[in-house]
Amino acid sequence: MYANRHYSLWMTVRWSKKSLVNGLIYSAIIVILYEITKIPFSLPWQPISVIGVAVAFFLGFKNNSSYDRAWEARKIWGAIVNDSRTFATAILSLPNQEVPSSWKKKMIFRHLAWLISLKHAMRKGKPWEHNLPVEKMVFTPGFKEEMAKGLVEEVNRYLSEEELKSLHSYTNMPSQLLKNQSLDLEKLHSDKGISEFKQVWIHQLISRFYDHQGKSERIKNFPFPRQYASTGLWINYIFCALIPFGLLDIFEQSTELHYYMTVPFSGIIIWIFFLVDRIGDYSENPFEAGYNDIPISSITRVVEIDLLEMLNEKDIPKPYPVENGFLM
Repeated sequence: MYANRHYSLWMTVRWSKKSLVNGLIYSAIIVILYEITKIPFSLPWQPISVIGVAVAFFLGFKNNSSYDRAWEARKIWGAIVNDSRTFATAILSLPNQEVPSSWKKKMIFRHLAWLISLKHAMRKGKPWEHNLPVEKMVFTPGFKEEMAKGLVEEVNRYLSEEELKSLHSYTNMPSQLLKNQSLDLEKLHSDKGISEFKQVWIHQLISRFYDHQGKSERIKNFPFPRQYASTGLWINYIFCALIPFGLLDIFEQSTELHYYMTVPFSGIIIWIFFLVDRIGDYSENPFEAGYNDIPISSITRVVEIDLLEMLNEKDIPKPYPVENGFLM
């Protein structure tokens, strides 16, 4: 997530420079061929502009839908933060004479292991994602170093060696951790450690974590429908391919200006449309550790700090810093 007020113009151009350069080169080739061949293959701008309006509407729909996915993901992880604090408070408020401190600590530690494992599950690449390599994240060296540790090293502090080893045989580690939470809670209730009311209340919180996990997995595992993403890309190509022909029709009215004006104006228009398409494309998958995605690593770290402080632990990690304007 970009945390500064604005992207600089240079950052925006650098992120989308390929479409700008290609647009300028393509427009220059069309103009050169137009001048060399002397064939009047310019096209009237009016029908091209109608196509442009249709493309703009479609890209607007695509970007709105992509933003909805990103905003829903942020709301899900915001709810995880709130429910995590509530869960830890509920565990710690259990009477000390009935529930040992070691049991409370184990439950909260296991919850942190669940959160970290869910973060790693959301970071796994999918075929439809961009699969940005961590080693190229030069803007966020702290995040790069943290992600290199891997899941086992991160959760090793919060799980016993026996439990961590038993989880290796499962494909969905977060689900198994929540199952273990429920089993320990039920055992405590069976041993008359807590009342039925509190057992139901805490179990409802665990159920909410299942809901949050399922909603996150829905966004992660179900791509933005490929027919919309693909159609938007191809009609954008068609429209942008016609732009130099339409601008030639406008600027050829001046035999001096069309040499100079068709190329830059075509390049800028092509760049703008592909920039808008790229923004939507990179908003579809809010968990893939892109610079504009949901900062689930930072959110996880915030919860980790809060819960460890509730336990009065000494070894508490530091929050993720904003590096070069980016928060992961």
